[in-house]
Amino acid sequence: MNGTVYKSTGSWYTVKSTEGVFYECRIKGKFRTQGIKSTNPVAVGDHVTFELENVGDETVGVISEIGERKNYIIRKSVKLSKQTHIIASNLDQVFLLVTLNNPMTFTSFIDRFLVTAEAYDIPVILLFNKMDTYSEEERAEVAYLVNLYSNIGYTCIQMEAKTGKNVDKVKELMMGKTSMFAGHSGVGKSTLVNALEPGLQLKTAEISEQHLQGQHTTTFAEMYDLSFDGRIIDTPGIKGFGIVDMEKDEIGDYFPEFFELKSQCKFNNCLHLDEPKCAVKEALEHEEIAWSRYRSYVQMLTGEEDNPYRER
Repeated sequence: MNGTVYKSTGSWYTVKSTEGVFYECRIKGKFRTQGIKSTNPVAVGDHVTFELENVGDETVGVISEIGERKNYIIRKSVKLSKQTHIIASNLDQVFLLVTLNNPMTFTSFIDRFLVTAEAYDIPVILLFNKMDTYSEEERAEVAYLVNLYSNIGYTCIQMEAKTGKNVDKVKELMMGKTSMFAGHSGVGKSTLVNALEPGLQLKTAEISEQHLQGQHTTTFAEMYDLSFDGRIIDTPGIKGFGIVDMEKDEIGDYFPEFFELKSQCKFNNCLHLDEPKCAVKEALEHEEIAWSRYRSYVQMLTGEEDNPYRER
């Protein structure tokens, strides 16, 4: 039988068959020894082949094969640096929720997420949530960030999940697609899912409590079918975002505004650090590229870990 993974708890997977029936499945032991470095060999969104077997009074599935992934979002665990975690696979797009406070989303986190999505060719929409809670000064900062990321080419939406403002714009973009919601714990992911599909009634506090206990290395996503022809993958809060398997000379290619200037650099292998006649550094000096983006790039290049408490 064939199906799609809708939920993972680490050892059990909820799989929806092509006939629309949900089965609880486990994986054959061999997956654990096939050289998959990820903490989760099977991810939400994976297309899998499974066989049914009877265990006592229950019918359970055994996953025997994982289909080729179109794409996936992967991160390096912040505490377990040698472990990686595939958050979800086979995505049409990702919505990254950003808040200025409670919690604060740093530009370094946004940029790391965007670079990973660029590497796997996944479109990202930035949702600036909780606009109703900001001061005039904070609204000006959001306007600056919206301008910064819009000019690079990212779709940005200012919204209020609690009041419903601009939720319809998000809904429109989700129709007919598999979308993932991501962001720190407390940015309003579950509140937004509930605003889009009130019948789901997702809990909005549980994940934050888990997050505060430092449980983020063992979090799992879950996919839901929506009434308006869409699927949403809701993910528990991500504290830090470590990039995975990128060579130094390719990181700059995942910054669209750097990539655009690359051909104008004197050296075709320019890392945009101390090389002479670097078009990226010249654009930076003329404030055509944001310093926050360049700082993020240098941090990634030097292998500095993402620190959620770093200054902007």
